[in-house]
Amino acid sequence: MASSIGKEVLRKESGQKVTGAARYTGDTSKPGLLHAALAVSPHAHARMLSIDTSAARSIPGVRAVITGEDFPVLTGSPLEDRPPLAIDKVRYFGEPVAVVVADAEYIAEMAALQVRVEYETLPLVQSPLEAYKPDAPLIHENLAEYKHYEEVYPEPGTNVASRNRIRKGNMEEGWSRSIHTIEVRVSMPQSDHAAMEPRCSTAELLPDGKAVIHSASQSPYIIRSQINRYFHIPLQQIIVHTPLVGGGFGGKAAVQLEFLAFLASRAVGGKAVKLVNSRERDMVSSPVHIGLESRVKLGCAADGKIAAAEITHWFDGGAYSDRGPIMSKAGASDCSGPYRIDNLQCDSLCMYTNHPYSTSFRGFGHPELTFAIERAMDVMAARLSMDPLEFRFLNAIGPGDTTPTQTLLDRSTVGNLPMCIAKLKDMIRWDEQPLIEAKGHFVKARGVCCMWKNSNTPADAGAGAVIIFNADGSVNLLCGAVEIGQGTRTSLTQMVAELLRMDVHKVSISTDVNTETEPQLWKTVASRSTFLVGNAIRAAAHDAIVQLKNTAARVLQLPSAELEIGGGRVYSMRDPGIGIEITRIAFGYKLPEGGTIGSQVIGRGSYAMRDIKELDPMTGKGKPGPEWTVGAQMVEVELDTRDYSYRILQAATIIDAGRVINPVFARGQITGGMSMGLGLASREAFAFNEEAQVLNPQFRTYHMLRYGEQPAYFVDFVETPNAEAPFGLRGIGEHGVIGMPAALANALSAATGIALNRLPLTPERIWRTAHDPI
Repeated sequence: MASSIGKEVLRKESGQKVTGAARYTGDTSKPGLLHAALAVSPHAHARMLSIDTSAARSIPGVRAVITGEDFPVLTGSPLEDRPPLAIDKVRYFGEPVAVVVADAEYIAEMAALQVRVEYETLPLVQSPLEAYKPDAPLIHENLAEYKHYEEVYPEPGTNVASRNRIRKGNMEEGWSRSIHTIEVRVSMPQSDHAAMEPRCSTAELLPDGKAVIHSASQSPYIIRSQINRYFHIPLQQIIVHTPLVGGGFGGKAAVQLEFLAFLASRAVGGKAVKLVNSRERDMVSSPVHIGLESRVKLGCAADGKIAAAEITHWFDGGAYSDRGPIMSKAGASDCSGPYRIDNLQCDSLCMYTNHPYSTSFRGFGHPELTFAIERAMDVMAARLSMDPLEFRFLNAIGPGDTTPTQTLLDRSTVGNLPMCIAKLKDMIRWDEQPLIEAKGHFVKARGVCCMWKNSNTPADAGAGAVIIFNADGSVNLLCGAVEIGQGTRTSLTQMVAELLRMDVHKVSISTDVNTETEPQLWKTVASRSTFLVGNAIRAAAHDAIVQLKNTAARVLQLPSAELEIGGGRVYSMRDPGIGIEITRIAFGYKLPEGGTIGSQVIGRGSYAMRDIKELDPMTGKGKPGPEWTVGAQMVEVELDTRDYSYRILQAATIIDAGRVINPVFARGQITGGMSMGLGLASREAFAFNEEAQVLNPQFRTYHMLRYGEQPAYFVDFVETPNAEAPFGLRGIGEHGVIGMPAALANALSAATGIALNRLPLTPERIWRTAHDPI
């Protein structure tokens, strides 16, 4: 039987998508469906003195108007600091203050504009460094009273939502060995997830007490658990449907609209209510990509090896914490980048500001920390007059080294970064071209970086899988992985086919997730879906194979240990001619005289993360995840020195993928990530005015890389198996984005001769830096 792993297999949902038959949450409809709209704050920081909904309620067709006073509950994970609707105070521009439910969407939108709130504006905090000052206005006066979970360490009386520390080695010894020291300060602004499909949710409360929610979500089981936690509905009574999702990038892992749709349905007697964000509302009111201000100080010994590093990250978590504290934890646990640094100190803080609140974003804190450490690496390489790739090769982390959290690495857990660097050098012909090449007004330059990522998942993150055999020998796979465009559900069928040694076309999987029928998956985030569900599938396939072999052993009167499965048969390893078709035993073998041996084969499996250790709050010692994915990246630019405009000519990535399950999906994920990373680096950012209002909340003014602006992309892989993962794979879904901002900044810094440490790198910003470096 030909292997299914490492092969190009057509997506299971392709036919639906190309014919227009694919259904998304926004397509949900039913007779009597009501519509909801949000009334939002025009201020970024203000007390709510009063709220008047009478004018909105008087509009014909309006069924209900609800405010924070109707449901005064605080939500959030890991820190419960956010009301679904503002109570007493608003903390960011666009924060929802009321929900209007009406017969039609336009009526709800019109009525939302009639909600009157009297505000008393308060002083603003617009940057994490400003928020860190002792006399900064407090965003959350009651921080000490908030419940919190996981590894979060708020500092009441300040704007610090959480602080993580790394203390490794002996800093005094490290600095004494340092012949060269450099320091860089970098910044990366908040930006949008910019998924094609805006956030949307529909909720209905049935007469039997069930709550049915449809959501474009990456975490349907988290929606279920949080509805249970905050509104006390039994878990078995909460059903969440997630069909195909039009992109997420982490932004749809947060629970926001689902709360509001649920509350809206409850306010109208349980009728079905749909809440769909417009693009502008999605960009202003929903959670965003986290920002960063950072300081990195590096010390290097005479032999070119890094002797010490001191790092401080101030993350712009925005008005509420959501996953910001866990991203700042990631900023600490992987702060060194993929380098051997024995003496290391890091403080990573998630700061409250009056910007929109942040949530998971592709890379989960790693594009930010990588930008910081990689700019420092390039500056140090220049100080040493050393080839930037050779400098990274010399300091590359590997087996026998320890991470910032003092986890001892082996080849399985860390992969092979030196091989990635070597392969990148060959791919881009690094040694055959100069780093900088000038021709008249045009300068070509290349920038490189290395990156790594650990998943930073909870210790109890897990997944289940069920493999159901049909009478014709085909199987159905049930699992909780959400299809957000990454191809995971198809890749999982390839795993099933490989383990059961059957044709992948005989493995079916639905395109949607139903929490009532599919086994639970923690979330579809962190490049963990294939790892978690894949391990559950491995257990489920083993369970199914045991059942098949046991039934076949009784029918064939052979020891089950002598049997093998493949090609639709169970057969003897000693004499493959002796065997039985799976179709004859998939539902039990019917004896000629009556009776049955065995029964329907249903393989069940589950998996939970192993050996994850919480980080010590004072030293950071612990283990944040099972393995690290490493890689090396390059960007080449052509700069016009007359106006600092530039073209991105090519971008390259080598990643240690452990084992590539589907080459087309893998290259697509990496290429898409590279494009996203170059957009973040070159142009994407929210523009705030002095009142912290977002000035560019639509795609005419919020600029992304467009068709015709994309460079040539080059992607390849190293394959160093991860012993804990199915087939040795490593997570790669986020990794294309991680190093692109750093590589572009390194290339443009080389081309201009200017230290470019503030993103995004627009021509105007480069010009301003050149003329006013301060």
